[in-house]
Amino acid sequence: MMSLPIVAVVGRPNVGKSTLFNKLIGQKLSIVEDTPGVTRDRIYSKCEWLGHEFMLVDTGGIEPDSDDVILSQMRRQAELAITRADVIIFVTDIRSGVTASDMDVASMLQKSGKPVVLCVNKCDAVGEPPMEFYEFYNLGLGEPIAVSSVHGHGTGDLLDEVLKELPEENEEDYGEDVIKVAVIGKPNVGKSSLINKICGEERVIVSDIAGTTRDATDTFVEIPQGKFVLIDTAGIRRKSKVLDAVEKYSVLRSYMAVDRADVAVIVIDAEVGFTEQDSKVAGYAHEKGKACVVAVNKWDAIEKETNTMDEFRKKLEDDFSFMSYVPFVFVSAKTGLRLDKLFETVNYVAAQNAVRIPTGRLNDVLAYATSRVQPPSDKGRRLKIYYMTQASTKPPTFIAFVNRAELFHFSYQRYIENQIRETFSLDATPIVIKVRERDRDDVKS
Repeated sequence: MMSLPIVAVVGRPNVGKSTLFNKLIGQKLSIVEDTPGVTRDRIYSKCEWLGHEFMLVDTGGIEPDSDDVILSQMRRQAELAITRADVIIFVTDIRSGVTASDMDVASMLQKSGKPVVLCVNKCDAVGEPPMEFYEFYNLGLGEPIAVSSVHGHGTGDLLDEVLKELPEENEEDYGEDVIKVAVIGKPNVGKSSLINKICGEERVIVSDIAGTTRDATDTFVEIPQGKFVLIDTAGIRRKSKVLDAVEKYSVLRSYMAVDRADVAVIVIDAEVGFTEQDSKVAGYAHEKGKACVVAVNKWDAIEKETNTMDEFRKKLEDDFSFMSYVPFVFVSAKTGLRLDKLFETVNYVAAQNAVRIPTGRLNDVLAYATSRVQPPSDKGRRLKIYYMTQASTKPPTFIAFVNRAELFHFSYQRYIENQIRETFSLDATPIVIKVRERDRDDVKS
């Protein structure tokens, strides 16, 4: 999967940026998403139009200091968009007309040379736009597009213009035998040092200053364990520490790196141990169904006794209980300790994540599992699982066709999942089971 282009929504407060953002992506995204192991800002989302995908970023969610004067906020947003985005949607407000702030930012955007799509929002009446609309031509950013982010009028025209400005889609030309590995983790755990040790040269800037790596950087390596593309990401920081907007863009790049990777290597610092922040980083990869490996870095710096590694591993198993399938490898970027083992493990989890199980064998396991432990019942109605089939890989995703979905309790789903893991030796990949009702047994046809 290629890295998606970024489209930034820029404009002063109260022009309707967030409403437009939600309308374009087709849903209302809450600020915080309650997923096991991950809580994060939702200031960005994939957006699709006419078969093209891009990442839409609401800069309203990354205003670094709400006490700033409006012009200062807008300048920062615009500077950020100029630096990071491929296309900029500049949102203005028909009701307030062209303001001095609008003129100032328009001038910056013109000088940048970045493609800009000018959106005049709050044109809520259907038909010809009001006379005030035409003053927006004075911004010098080309044809303005009349939009109502509340009602959705004009959003199709807006997205048409965005598509015209998107960069050409160049698929990554990595072969099928190349595994894409996102190296993720909080700042200063040694991600770049790890990549440099594998490459044997200074490919990525290494510094003790947290946040040195601003963007995801791809490095191709061919080593005895195979061919890999290593995606080094900016360290994912705790939200309260993300003080400036550039940092938030770096976090976005890190999540996008996970999106296009086959395997996520989650690097944690042996000297610090597991932190809440590590659970957020790992949680995002888990949520996306990625094959994962936890690399415990700086293991050379730990004083060891007989059971040091076993004790550390047991603690990690508790810490990572929400992704119990994940393997741990104790490494050192400094000495190269167990880097060969790390890549053997990457190969192993990638193969498991891509496994496909024939429907016949899957249903043999299902028949055995349901005969061994009877499906649950409620008020005289018993769960019937008619059959299962595998819908997709990466991660292995199974669909169970049942009579009543509400009877397929989490505990019984976990039991079926464990039977599949045990039978097919799937001990190192997330597994997804989706439940579909077929002919509810209390509905007469």
